[in-house]
Amino acid sequence: MSLTDVLAMLVTDHTLRTVSLGSGLVGVVSGSLGCYAYLRKQGMMGAIVAHSSLFGITVAFLLGSLIGGRVAPIQFALPGALIGGVLSMALVSLIVHSTSIKVDTAMGIALALLFGGGVFLLRIIQSLALPGHRGLRDFLFGQAATMTTADLATIVGFSVIGLTVVILMWKEFKLHTFDPGFAASIGYPMHRLDQLLLATIVLGVVVGLRTVGVILMVSLLVCPAAAARQWTRRLGSMMVLAALFGMLSGVVGAVVSAVVRNLPTGPVISLVATALVLVSLVAAPRRGLVAGALRRAANRRRFGVLPPDPGMHDRAAGEGEP
Repeated sequence: MSLTDVLAMLVTDHTLRTVSLGSGLVGVVSGSLGCYAYLRKQGMMGAIVAHSSLFGITVAFLLGSLIGGRVAPIQFALPGALIGGVLSMALVSLIVHSTSIKVDTAMGIALALLFGGGVFLLRIIQSLALPGHRGLRDFLFGQAATMTTADLATIVGFSVIGLTVVILMWKEFKLHTFDPGFAASIGYPMHRLDQLLLATIVLGVVVGLRTVGVILMVSLLVCPAAAARQWTRRLGSMMVLAALFGMLSGVVGAVVSAVVRNLPTGPVISLVATALVLVSLVAAPRRGLVAGALRRAANRRRFGVLPPDPGMHDRAAGEGEP
């Protein structure tokens, strides 16, 4: 299939257009927000939030089933995921500030407790065969191929909220990320800023759960940011590149899974995002492996440094023998 045929499908095929738009928008939001997690060395936080959100999803589904009414229980899933993600970060903060346990251990405890609880409740829901329970499996590995216009509208709403917060709090988040000590010294409420930033990152994770699932969501949060960091030194351009890489991962993954049969969209999106990281690690003009090798070779030529002779040590040892 040629590129022209693919572009024609994007224009004429309603399902592919919806999935591509939704996946691309998820990539934009997750990639840009993931820059803060990457720069603060909290990349695994995305995995904790994504896995822990399963607990909120299942609890919200059970509450929706108990309430009944015209609203399907599955409609409570995303708000529940948001609450579950915030709960995981609150639990980590509570453990760190109340005990002598370090942050990484607290994250492991929160992951084990909330993700384990989510899997437990998921099995209970499946055994009860509650109406709509099959849709919960889509949140494990994602099911972008079944994305509807209503799902796209939800993604747009969450994305607008997340990006608006980033724009309004640009200076504060930037200072909090690079120099928290100075920010605290001039009177910024660091604890509140940290909570707001974490909540915004949680929102970026939750918005992609239906696309790539709780298992693979960390790849869409970390990989675009890691790839963008290889090409630039400025936060603004890094976020723009991360958003572009995230959008490219989402759109290419959606198109490839639509063109090739039996390829799930979520894993393909994750593989495309990982491939962008590998290409950036190799080909980036300043930090890439190729640029580094060329720079070292140029320095050797400039300063007249010859590569070490493997046999020099043996000859020196031989000369010292009687």
